[in-house]
Amino acid sequence: MKAAELRAKSETELKDELIELRKEQFKLRMTYSMGQASRNHEFSRIRKDIARIKTVLNEQAAAK
Repeated sequence: MKAAELRAKSETELKDELIELRKEQFKLRMTYSMGQASRNHEFSRIRKDIARIKTVLNEQAAAK
């Protein structure tokens, strides 16, 4: 997901996407803690996507 794609979305869409990513991050943490993690590369991808969404939300809030 790129920042340009995120800037085209509305605030509610971004918040919904953020919630979904946090749920996915939680599920990954739980599988990792049980020793069943098979997608370790997903941790960094999800963390970076969350940061991108938060950045765009802060930009939109500052613009108002």
